[in-house]
Amino acid sequence: MTLYIWTAEQVAKKVINNEELFILDVRNVDAFAEWKIDGHKFEYLNIPYFELLDGVEVILPQIPKNKPLLVVCAKEGSSIMVAEMLSEEGLDVAYLQGGMKSWSEYLEPVKISDLENGGELYQFVRLGKGCLSYIAISNGEAVIIDATRMVDVYTKFASNKQAKITHVFDTHLHADHISGGRHIAVQTGATYYLPPKDAEEVVFDYTPLVDGTVVKIGDTTIAIQALYSPGHTIGSTSFIVDEKFLLTGDILFIDSIGRPDLAGLAEDWVGDLRETLYAKYRELSKELIVLPAHFMMIDELNDDGTVAKRLGDLFAENHGLNINDEGEFRSIVTDNLPPQPNAYQEIRQVNMGKVLPSIEVQTEMEIGPNRCAVR
Repeated sequence: MTLYIWTAEQVAKKVINNEELFILDVRNVDAFAEWKIDGHKFEYLNIPYFELLDGVEVILPQIPKNKPLLVVCAKEGSSIMVAEMLSEEGLDVAYLQGGMKSWSEYLEPVKISDLENGGELYQFVRLGKGCLSYIAISNGEAVIIDATRMVDVYTKFASNKQAKITHVFDTHLHADHISGGRHIAVQTGATYYLPPKDAEEVVFDYTPLVDGTVVKIGDTTIAIQALYSPGHTIGSTSFIVDEKFLLTGDILFIDSIGRPDLAGLAEDWVGDLRETLYAKYRELSKELIVLPAHFMMIDELNDDGTVAKRLGDLFAENHGLNINDEGEFRSIVTDNLPPQPNAYQEIRQVNMGKVLPSIEVQTEMEIGPNRCAVR
Protein backbone atom coordinates (compact mmCIF):
# COMPACT_ATOMS: atom_id res chain seq x y z
CA MET A 1 0.00 0.00 0.00
CA THR A 2 1.00 3.68 0.12
CA LEU A 3 3.91 4.98 2.18
CA TYR A 4 3.65 8.68 3.03
CA ILE A 5 6.10 11.22 4.44
CA TRP A 6 4.49 13.66 6.87
CA THR A 7 6.11 16.84 8.08
CA ALA A 8 5.82 18.22 11.61
CA GLU A 9 3.58 20.92 10.16
CA GLN A 10 1.12 18.31 8.84
CA VAL A 11 1.00 16.60 12.23
CA ALA A 12 0.55 19.96 13.97
CA LYS A 13 -2.50 20.66 11.80
CA LYS A 14 -4.03 17.40 13.01
CA VAL A 15 -3.49 18.53 16.61
CA ILE A 16 -4.95 21.98 15.97
CA ASN A 17 -7.90 20.61 13.98
CA ASN A 18 -8.63 17.98 16.62
CA GLU A 19 -8.31 15.09 14.16
CA GLU A 20 -7.85 11.40 14.91
CA LEU A 21 -4.45 9.77 14.52
CA PHE A 22 -2.88 6.45 15.57
CA ILE A 23 0.82 6.80 16.38
CA LEU A 24 3.21 3.85 16.46
CA ASP A 25 6.16 5.20 18.43
CA VAL A 26 9.22 2.97 17.97
CA ARG A 27 11.50 4.74 20.44
CA ASN A 28 12.59 3.11 23.68
CA VAL A 29 9.94 2.75 26.37
CA ASP A 30 11.55 5.31 28.68
CA ALA A 31 11.81 7.91 25.92
CA PHE A 32 8.14 7.46 25.04
CA ALA A 33 7.08 7.67 28.69
CA GLU A 34 9.04 10.91 29.07
CA TRP A 35 7.73 12.70 25.98
CA LYS A 36 5.44 12.02 23.05
CA ILE A 37 3.36 13.79 20.39
CA ASP A 38 0.21 14.86 22.18
CA GLY A 39 -3.13 15.26 20.43
CA HIS A 40 -6.70 15.50 21.67
CA LYS A 41 -7.78 12.43 19.67
CA PHE A 42 -4.47 10.61 19.27
CA GLU A 43 -3.97 6.96 20.22
CA TYR A 44 -0.61 5.32 20.77
CA LEU A 45 1.29 2.08 20.59
CA ASN A 46 4.88 2.07 21.84
CA ILE A 47 7.01 -0.81 20.54
CA PRO A 48 10.79 -0.24 20.37
CA TYR A 49 12.01 -0.74 16.81
CA PHE A 50 14.48 -3.47 17.76
CA GLU A 51 11.53 -5.65 18.76
CA LEU A 52 10.26 -5.41 15.19
CA LEU A 53 13.45 -6.31 13.33
CA ASP A 54 12.06 -9.75 12.50
CA GLY A 55 8.75 -8.39 11.25
CA VAL A 56 5.66 -6.41 12.19
CA GLU A 57 3.12 -9.21 11.94
CA VAL A 58 2.81 -9.49 15.72
CA ILE A 59 1.54 -5.91 16.11
CA LEU A 60 -0.89 -5.83 13.18
CA PRO A 61 -3.92 -6.80 15.34
CA GLN A 62 -3.20 -3.76 17.56
CA ILE A 63 -3.33 -1.25 14.70
CA PRO A 64 -6.80 0.08 13.83
CA LYS A 65 -7.80 -0.01 10.17
CA ASN A 66 -10.04 3.07 10.34
CA LYS A 67 -7.53 5.72 11.49
CA PRO A 68 -4.50 7.38 9.86
CA LEU A 69 -1.29 5.66 10.94
CA LEU A 70 1.96 7.50 11.71
CA VAL A 71 5.26 5.89 12.71
CA VAL A 72 7.57 8.02 14.85
CA CYS A 73 11.13 7.62 16.10
CA ALA A 74 13.83 9.92 17.41
CA LYS A 75 15.45 11.10 14.18
CA GLU A 76 13.57 9.34 11.33
CA GLY A 77 15.65 6.31 10.34
CA SER A 78 13.94 3.62 12.42
CA SER A 79 10.49 4.91 11.56
CA ILE A 80 11.22 4.61 7.83
CA MET A 81 12.20 0.99 8.29
CA VAL A 82 9.09 0.10 10.30
CA ALA A 83 6.77 2.10 8.05
CA GLU A 84 8.10 0.30 4.98
CA MET A 85 7.43 -3.05 6.68
CA LEU A 86 3.87 -2.01 7.51
CA SER A 87 3.32 -0.82 3.96
CA GLU A 88 4.48 -4.20 2.67
CA GLU A 89 1.84 -5.76 4.92
CA GLY A 90 -0.85 -3.81 3.06
CA LEU A 91 -1.30 -0.76 5.30
CA ASP A 92 -1.43 2.89 4.32
CA VAL A 93 1.17 4.40 6.63
CA ALA A 94 3.21 7.57 7.10
CA TYR A 95 6.41 8.31 8.97
CA LEU A 96 7.40 11.62 10.56
CA GLN A 97 10.08 13.41 8.57
CA GLY A 98 12.93 14.30 10.90
CA GLY A 99 11.43 12.33 13.78
CA MET A 100 10.91 13.82 17.22
CA LYS A 101 13.73 16.27 16.53
CA SER A 102 11.61 18.00 13.90
CA TRP A 103 8.56 17.83 16.16
CA SER A 104 10.48 19.54 18.97
CA GLU A 105 11.45 22.45 16.72
CA TYR A 106 8.25 23.12 14.80
CA LEU A 107 6.36 26.39 15.47
CA GLU A 108 2.71 26.82 14.48
CA PRO A 109 1.64 30.48 14.09
CA VAL A 110 -1.90 31.13 15.30
CA LYS A 111 -3.63 34.50 15.17
CA ILE A 112 -4.77 35.70 18.58
CA SER A 113 -6.60 38.85 17.58
CA ASP A 114 -6.71 42.03 15.60
CA LEU A 115 -5.41 45.01 17.55
CA GLU A 116 -6.49 48.61 17.53
CA ASN A 117 -5.98 50.59 14.32
CA GLY A 118 -5.23 47.61 12.13
CA GLY A 119 -2.61 45.76 14.15
CA GLU A 120 -2.38 41.98 14.67
CA LEU A 121 -1.19 39.71 17.47
CA TYR A 122 0.08 36.19 16.75
CA GLN A 123 1.04 33.33 19.05
CA PHE A 124 3.66 30.81 17.91
CA VAL A 125 2.79 27.44 19.43
CA ARG A 126 5.70 25.03 19.79
CA LEU A 127 3.59 21.91 20.23
CA GLY A 128 6.52 19.58 20.77
CA LYS A 129 8.02 21.63 23.59
CA GLY A 130 5.14 23.63 25.05
CA CYS A 131 6.81 26.97 24.30
CA LEU A 132 4.71 29.99 23.34
CA SER A 133 6.11 33.13 21.74
CA TYR A 134 4.49 36.21 20.24
CA ILE A 135 4.62 38.77 17.43
CA ALA A 136 2.63 41.99 17.50
CA ILE A 137 2.48 43.88 14.20
CA SER A 138 1.33 47.42 13.49
CA ASN A 139 1.84 49.79 10.56
CA GLY A 140 4.79 47.90 9.16
CA GLU A 141 6.61 47.36 12.46
CA ALA A 142 6.81 44.24 14.62
CA VAL A 143 7.76 43.35 18.17
CA ILE A 144 8.70 39.81 19.24
CA ILE A 145 8.37 38.40 22.76
CA ASP A 146 10.06 35.21 24.06
CA ALA A 147 11.40 33.97 20.73
CA THR A 148 12.81 30.46 20.46
CA ARG A 149 16.13 29.70 18.78
CA MET A 150 14.36 29.03 15.43
CA VAL A 151 14.91 32.66 14.46
CA ASP A 152 14.16 32.24 10.74
CA VAL A 153 10.53 31.44 11.54
CA TYR A 154 10.02 34.89 13.03
CA THR A 155 12.04 36.87 10.52
CA LYS A 156 10.31 35.18 7.57
CA PHE A 157 6.89 35.67 9.14
CA ALA A 158 7.53 39.38 9.68
CA SER A 159 8.89 39.70 6.15
CA ASN A 160 5.77 38.04 4.72
CA LYS A 161 3.72 40.57 6.67
CA GLN A 162 5.92 43.36 5.25
CA ALA A 163 6.86 44.36 8.79
CA LYS A 164 10.24 45.41 10.15
CA ILE A 165 11.20 43.90 13.50
CA THR A 166 12.02 46.88 15.70
CA HIS A 167 11.91 45.48 19.26
CA VAL A 168 12.63 42.06 20.78
CA PHE A 169 11.85 41.13 24.38
CA ASP A 170 12.56 38.21 26.69
CA THR A 171 10.28 38.17 29.72
CA HIS A 172 13.07 36.53 31.73
CA LEU A 173 16.29 34.54 31.38
CA HIS A 174 14.93 31.23 30.09
CA ALA A 175 16.12 27.92 31.50
CA ASP A 176 14.10 25.35 29.55
CA HIS A 177 14.83 26.50 25.99
CA ILE A 178 17.41 28.55 24.14
CA SER A 179 16.28 32.08 23.35
CA GLY A 180 16.57 33.49 19.85
CA GLY A 181 15.85 37.02 21.02
CA ARG A 182 19.28 38.64 20.85
CA HIS A 183 20.13 36.78 17.62
CA ILE A 184 17.01 38.22 15.95
CA ALA A 185 18.03 41.65 17.20
CA VAL A 186 21.51 41.28 15.70
CA GLN A 187 20.07 40.16 12.35
CA THR A 188 17.45 42.88 12.11
CA GLY A 189 18.93 45.81 14.00
CA ALA A 190 16.09 45.65 16.51
CA THR A 191 16.49 46.69 20.15
CA TYR A 192 16.83 43.68 22.46
CA TYR A 193 15.38 43.99 25.96
CA LEU A 194 16.09 41.80 28.98
CA PRO A 195 15.20 42.36 32.66
CA PRO A 196 18.41 43.64 34.31
CA LYS A 197 17.91 41.54 37.46
CA ASP A 198 18.12 38.43 35.23
CA ALA A 199 21.04 39.81 33.25
CA GLU A 200 23.75 40.24 35.89
CA GLU A 201 25.88 37.51 34.31
CA VAL A 202 25.19 38.06 30.61
CA VAL A 203 28.16 38.87 28.42
CA PHE A 204 26.38 40.77 25.64
CA ASP A 205 24.80 44.20 25.30
CA TYR A 206 21.09 44.62 25.94
CA THR A 207 18.57 47.31 26.79
CA PRO A 208 17.27 47.04 30.37
CA LEU A 209 13.61 46.08 30.58
CA VAL A 210 12.29 47.87 33.64
CA ASP A 211 8.87 48.26 35.21
CA GLY A 212 6.74 50.76 33.34
CA THR A 213 8.60 50.47 30.05
CA VAL A 214 6.22 51.46 27.23
CA VAL A 215 7.15 50.69 23.62
CA LYS A 216 4.90 51.75 20.76
CA ILE A 217 5.11 50.08 17.38
CA GLY A 218 4.06 51.68 14.13
CA ASP A 219 2.19 54.95 14.26
CA THR A 220 -0.67 53.55 16.28
CA THR A 221 -1.65 53.52 19.93
CA ILE A 222 -0.58 49.91 20.45
CA ALA A 223 1.62 49.94 23.53
CA ILE A 224 3.68 47.14 25.05
CA GLN A 225 3.76 47.96 28.77
CA ALA A 226 6.16 46.08 31.02
CA LEU A 227 5.01 44.94 34.46
CA TYR A 228 7.68 43.75 36.86
CA SER A 229 6.45 40.41 38.19
CA PRO A 230 9.20 38.36 39.87
CA GLY A 231 8.83 34.82 41.14
CA HIS A 232 9.81 32.42 38.36
CA THR A 233 13.04 34.38 38.15
CA ILE A 234 13.96 37.50 40.10
CA GLY A 235 13.68 39.60 36.94
CA SER A 236 10.50 38.09 35.45
CA THR A 237 8.47 40.75 33.66
CA SER A 238 4.94 40.58 32.27
CA PHE A 239 3.55 42.63 29.38
CA ILE A 240 0.22 44.29 28.78
CA VAL A 241 -0.47 44.65 25.07
CA ASP A 242 -3.13 46.98 23.72
CA GLU A 243 -4.75 47.09 27.19
CA LYS A 244 -6.33 43.73 26.35
CA PHE A 245 -3.69 41.04 26.65
CA LEU A 246 -1.49 40.04 29.59
CA LEU A 247 1.64 38.17 28.55
CA THR A 248 2.69 36.44 31.76
CA GLY A 249 5.95 34.79 30.74
CA ASP A 250 6.51 31.79 33.03
CA ILE A 251 4.78 33.30 36.06
CA LEU A 252 1.21 32.19 35.33
CA PHE A 253 -0.01 29.42 33.04
CA ILE A 254 -3.52 28.31 32.13
CA ASP A 255 -3.57 25.34 34.48
CA SER A 256 -0.65 26.01 36.82
CA ILE A 257 1.87 28.57 38.06
CA GLY A 258 5.58 29.10 37.49
CA ARG A 259 8.24 27.30 39.51
CA PRO A 260 10.82 29.44 41.35
CA ASP A 261 13.72 26.98 41.59
CA LEU A 262 15.52 27.00 38.24
CA ALA A 263 18.28 29.26 39.55
CA GLY A 264 18.49 27.31 42.81
CA LEU A 265 16.68 30.02 44.76
CA ALA A 266 13.20 28.59 45.41
CA GLU A 267 13.16 29.56 49.09
CA ASP A 268 14.25 33.09 48.25
CA TRP A 269 11.82 33.66 45.37
CA VAL A 270 8.64 31.95 46.57
CA GLY A 271 7.58 35.12 48.39
CA ASP A 272 8.04 37.14 45.19
CA LEU A 273 5.97 34.58 43.29
CA ARG A 274 3.10 34.87 45.74
CA GLU A 275 3.28 38.66 45.75
CA THR A 276 3.05 38.74 41.95
CA LEU A 277 0.18 36.25 41.71
CA TYR A 278 -1.84 37.25 44.77
CA ALA A 279 -1.27 41.01 44.85
CA LYS A 280 0.03 42.54 41.61
CA TYR A 281 -2.04 40.45 39.24
CA ARG A 282 -5.18 40.92 41.33
CA GLU A 283 -4.93 44.67 40.80
CA LEU A 284 -5.27 44.15 37.04
CA SER A 285 -8.48 43.97 35.05
CA LYS A 286 -10.07 40.53 35.15
CA GLU A 287 -10.96 41.04 31.49
CA LEU A 288 -7.32 40.82 30.38
CA ILE A 289 -6.59 37.75 28.27
CA VAL A 290 -3.70 35.77 29.72
CA LEU A 291 -1.10 34.66 27.16
CA PRO A 292 1.63 32.58 28.88
CA ALA A 293 5.08 31.62 27.62
CA HIS A 294 4.36 27.89 28.01
CA PHE A 295 1.62 25.31 28.25
CA MET A 296 1.91 22.01 30.08
CA MET A 297 -0.64 19.73 28.40
CA ILE A 298 -2.69 19.53 25.24
CA ASP A 299 -5.94 20.22 27.09
CA GLU A 300 -4.81 23.82 27.58
CA LEU A 301 -5.22 24.51 23.86
CA ASN A 302 -8.46 26.18 22.81
CA ASP A 303 -10.49 24.95 19.84
CA ASP A 304 -8.66 27.36 17.52
CA GLY A 305 -5.23 26.16 18.68
CA THR A 306 -4.47 29.18 20.86
CA VAL A 307 -3.41 29.02 24.49
CA ALA A 308 -5.27 31.89 26.11
CA LYS A 309 -7.82 32.53 28.86
CA ARG A 310 -9.40 35.46 30.68
CA LEU A 311 -7.57 36.43 33.87
CA GLY A 312 -10.80 36.39 35.86
CA ASP A 313 -11.42 32.79 34.83
CA LEU A 314 -7.95 31.81 36.01
CA PHE A 315 -8.57 33.43 39.40
CA ALA A 316 -11.60 31.14 39.69
CA GLU A 317 -10.17 27.94 38.18
CA ASN A 318 -6.38 27.80 38.52
CA HIS A 319 -5.48 25.96 41.72
CA GLY A 320 -2.21 27.87 42.04
CA LEU A 321 -4.17 31.10 42.44
CA ASN A 322 -6.43 29.73 45.16
CA ILE A 323 -4.10 28.63 47.96
CA ASN A 324 -5.13 30.97 50.76
CA ASP A 325 -2.69 29.74 53.36
CA GLU A 326 0.75 31.19 52.72
CA GLY A 327 2.50 28.29 54.42
CA GLU A 328 0.68 25.77 52.25
CA PHE A 329 1.56 27.81 49.16
CA ARG A 330 5.23 27.85 50.14
CA SER A 331 5.21 24.10 50.72
CA ILE A 332 3.54 23.30 47.40
CA VAL A 333 5.87 25.57 45.45
CA THR A 334 9.12 24.46 47.06
CA ASP A 335 8.68 20.89 48.35
CA ASN A 336 6.89 18.99 45.59
CA LEU A 337 8.37 20.23 42.35
CA PRO A 338 8.60 18.02 39.25
CA PRO A 339 11.98 17.12 37.70
CA GLN A 340 13.88 20.09 36.37
CA PRO A 341 14.13 20.74 32.63
CA ASN A 342 16.68 18.85 30.56
CA ALA A 343 20.10 20.57 30.64
CA TYR A 344 18.57 23.66 32.27
CA GLN A 345 21.85 24.86 33.79
CA GLU A 346 23.59 24.61 30.43
CA ILE A 347 20.68 26.38 28.72
CA ARG A 348 20.99 29.25 31.19
CA GLN A 349 24.68 29.55 30.29
CA VAL A 350 23.80 29.70 26.58
CA ASN A 351 21.18 32.37 27.22
CA MET A 352 23.75 34.38 29.18
CA GLY A 353 25.99 34.30 26.10
CA LYS A 354 28.76 32.44 27.95
CA VAL A 355 28.79 29.42 25.62
CA LEU A 356 27.66 28.83 22.03
CA PRO A 357 27.09 25.12 21.36
CA SER A 358 26.67 23.72 17.87
CA ILE A 359 23.15 23.44 16.45
CA GLU A 360 23.25 19.69 17.04
CA VAL A 361 24.12 20.17 20.71
CA GLN A 362 21.46 22.84 21.13
CA THR A 363 18.89 20.42 19.72
CA GLU A 364 19.89 17.73 22.21
CA MET A 365 19.80 20.20 25.10
CA GLU A 366 16.17 21.03 24.37
CA ILE A 367 14.85 17.53 23.71
CA GLY A 368 11.98 16.59 26.00
CA PRO A 369 8.99 18.29 27.59
CA ASN A 370 9.05 21.70 29.25
CA ARG A 371 8.98 21.73 33.03
CA CYS A 372 8.50 25.37 33.96
CA ALA A 373 5.38 24.80 36.06
CA VAL A 374 4.94 23.81 39.68
CA ARG A 375 3.08 20.75 38.47
